[in-house]
Amino acid sequence: MEEWILKRLDEIKSRFEEIEVLMTKKEIVSNHSEMKKISKEYSKLKTINELWNQYNKILKDTNNTKELLKSDDEEISIMAKEELSDLNSSLEKVYSELNKELIPKDATDEADAIIEIRAGTGGDEAAIFGNDLLRMYTRYSENNKWKIKILSSSYNEFGGIKEIILEISGEGTFSKLKHESGVHRVQRIPKTESQGRIHTSTATVAVLPKSEDIDIEIKEDDIRTDVFHAGGAGGQNVNKVATAIRLTHIPTTIVVTCQNERSQLQNKLQAMEILKSKLWDLELQKQKSEISEARKSQVGSGERSEKIRTYNFPQGRVTDHRLKLTTHNLTEFMDGLIDEIIDPLMKDEQAKKLISQKN
Repeated sequence: MEEWILKRLDEIKSRFEEIEVLMTKKEIVSNHSEMKKISKEYSKLKTINELWNQYNKILKDTNNTKELLKSDDEEISIMAKEELSDLNSSLEKVYSELNKELIPKDATDEADAIIEIRAGTGGDEAAIFGNDLLRMYTRYSENNKWKIKILSSSYNEFGGIKEIILEISGEGTFSKLKHESGVHRVQRIPKTESQGRIHTSTATVAVLPKSEDIDIEIKEDDIRTDVFHAGGAGGQNVNKVATAIRLTHIPTTIVVTCQNERSQLQNKLQAMEILKSKLWDLELQKQKSEISEARKSQVGSGERSEKIRTYNFPQGRVTDHRLKLTTHNLTEFMDGLIDEIIDPLMKDEQAKKLISQKN
């Protein structure tokens, strides 16, 4: 095992033992916020500490078994050889799990995700492509048994998406979906194209962490609230009762609109959730811009203006430009089977974080 890993594991063990003592002190137990904070850290370190203890036990058993290989009793020697093979396999498995647990976690890794899909260049075809991306993420969420909720939506006259905001909740949502932030490009023949020419259109995807248990102060004086009539399909309530809400955060000029619910209060609550997530994300981006470019590339989500992926329908392929990775399963990919690209992106992120920690 590398020296830097041993050093890190020793530090974790010491901190774990320190927290065990802290959790018995009255001043900590009586302080709810402090106890919650320490308990969370304890839970994270406990897994690593248990794996480290398990690793050392297997390593000790391995060394003892190696001694039995020298036995003059052939039967004992053969049994030791078989056991050694199993122990080496177990040691490798625990070592791999330890490496994974040592990867630094972003503050947002356990958060739910808020996804914004907007039509980019390409007119009606870009809006239609936005619908395709919505369907892709909906299917992906269903496959992962995640809950999906539309917070706000705006369509063009042909039913294409101008903009839609979703909340996706469940285990691992943001940690997986954050890699979808960026410009998605589609190349295909639009249904409206009479001469069969291939067009290139784009849609932008922004993935924000839903702010939970994060101290974000939003002053009432900093928000301008506008109430207006909702537009688009929505039954008798639409355009008769002013229920749609537009919040403008004056210091940052961030504007959030919600109109999907039937009451002003529900729309305002949802708009505030989106605003908090945008402000949290803005703060995270500021923090990332203050650190080195190398570290930024390892923990950040990347520039959202950057083209990340191309969907080429005539050739039936999807290319992710960050890893220069191509799959020829476009139909299945658009049906929500996108782990073929998401998994390598997550592994690449983990590898960069390990290198950063090592250095």
